[in-house]
Order: sequence, then structure tokens, then C-alpha cells
Amino acid sequence: MEFKSFRRNFEYTLAWWLVVVSSWIVHCLPFRGVYVFSRFLGWVWYLTDAKHRWVALDNLRHALGGNVRDLKRIARKSFISMATSGVEMLYCIGKSEAFMKNWIRLERVEYLKQAMQSKKGIILVSAHFGNFPFLLPRLSLDGYKTAVVMRPMKEERVEQFFAAEVKRYNIRAINTIPRSRCVPAIIRSLREQEMVFIPLDQNFGTAGVFVDFFGRKAATATGPVVLAQRTGAVIVPCFIIRDNHNRHTIVFEPPFKLQQAPTEEATIAVNIQRLTAIIETYIRKYPGEWGWIHRRWKAKMKPAASA
Repeated sequence: MEFKSFRRNFEYTLAWWLVVVSSWIVHCLPFRGVYVFSRFLGWVWYLTDAKHRWVALDNLRHALGGNVRDLKRIARKSFISMATSGVEMLYCIGKSEAFMKNWIRLERVEYLKQAMQSKKGIILVSAHFGNFPFLLPRLSLDGYKTAVVMRPMKEERVEQFFAAEVKRYNIRAINTIPRSRCVPAIIRSLREQEMVFIPLDQNFGTAGVFVDFFGRKAATATGPVVLAQRTGAVIVPCFIIRDNHNRHTIVFEPPFKLQQAPTEEATIAVNIQRLTAIIETYIRKYPGEWGWIHRRWKAKMKPAASA
């Protein structure tokens, strides 16, 4: 037990100093140098982290199939994309409003404005795709009231480091823990006509519903649909895409209309499946932009009870 505690504290401390050192290096580099550095980090991560490399390749094999060379190429790109996203977050700290607006543009924003006419809040459904943490800061710069549902980080110093940026952009942070406070906070935020960001691409254990994701059943949270039913808030799927010049585009899908089913449970399942299908479409189009290291299909459905 003492060894596990020591290792955990060592990993947290290492994470903190990695952030500190990387931040110092990034702010000493020119714009192009930032991407040389992030690519180097991504390659090192891919080559040294055998555990997550195996998970990524296994996920890719089941989801996309194809030859091993192509799967390894996508896996490397995914590692590099995640490393780049982290480095970009450090790089943008303290950058001007003009820089951020020029670097990250909005596309099909008319769908967002259409959803705002309901005046009941907006649920932004997305995924851990591209540099998704940039979504809310960029929207905040255009005057939109935003909130994010997030888990507390395990390393307190790292959390405080990024919490300062969240506060700088006037983003309301809603912790997932404890749940008894999380749900009322989300409802309050929606009633104040804020946009609440909820990613829908993570394993949710046995508490969610199992829907098809790349041909396999994946446990998925029901929050966006349940909240939309309860508050009347409008669901708007959105994604951030990095181009070949390392600029970003936030793309909005049309406001999501809930499809009714015979029962409340079926209504939830049907609509979570439809939202998951939208997420899958973007991942298939840009497979290197998703975090394949996540064990998305870890939870298994319980066998149906025999009659």
C-alpha cells in the first residue's frame, strides 16, 4: 500500500513538473517551433507508452479494421494530436483576444443562434475530439455564456493552473463530483441560458445505456437527453477540427430534435444512439483526432435474464 501511495504521489508530482517545464519551453518557441516540439512529444509518448499504444491499436482494429500499417499510422497521429492539444493549451495562455479569434474560427454559427431563440439554454454535445478544450473559451470571446462539466483533476496544482484560465474566460466550471450538486448546478446554468458543454464519448459503466458505436455496444451517459427533456434546453452537436496549418474550426450541427419513442427509457436510448452516430461520423472522417487510448468499450452488457 505504501509503495502504491508513493508511486501515485510521484506520478502526480511528475505531471506537475511536466506542465511547468513544457509551459516554459513552449513560451520560448516561435509558433512553428511549438508544433515541432509537440510532434516530438507525441512520438516519444507513442514509442514509450506500450500500454496505451496497445489499447489504441486494439480499439482501432475492432472499430476500423484494415491493415496494421494504416492502424499504426492513425494511432501515431492520435498520440501526436493529443500531445499537440496539450501544448497548444499551454501556448495560448495569456494570448490576446484577437489572436484567439483569428486562430479559432466558427463555422455554421447560425445553427447556434437558431438554438438560442428557445431561451432555455443550450447543451453542447461533443467528444474528446481535436482540441476540444478550446470550444468554450472561443465561444466566450464572442460573448456567449458558457459552462463546462468536468471531473476534478487528480493533481491539485495542475487543476489550479488550468482553473485560472477557465476563470479568465468567464467559464462556469461544474464538477461531476458530488453528483447531488452536479445535476442541480447544470440545471441552474441552463435556466440562466448558458451553454453547457457535455462530451458523450466516454465509457459510462453500467449507469448509462448501451448503444452501437463502431459496431460494438458501448456504455454511454444519458445526461444530455435527460436534461433536454427536463429543462427544454436545445441540444447542439459541435466539434473542433484542426486543419493542416494548425488552425482550428468549430463546426456546429443543426439543433437536435428529440425523437419520441413509446417509453421514456426508449426515448432516451434512441436519442443517445442518434447523438453517438453523429460523433462516430466525425471520428470516421478524422480518425487521428480522437483519443483511441480510451477504453470506450470496457463496460459489458449484462446477459439477458432467461425466461
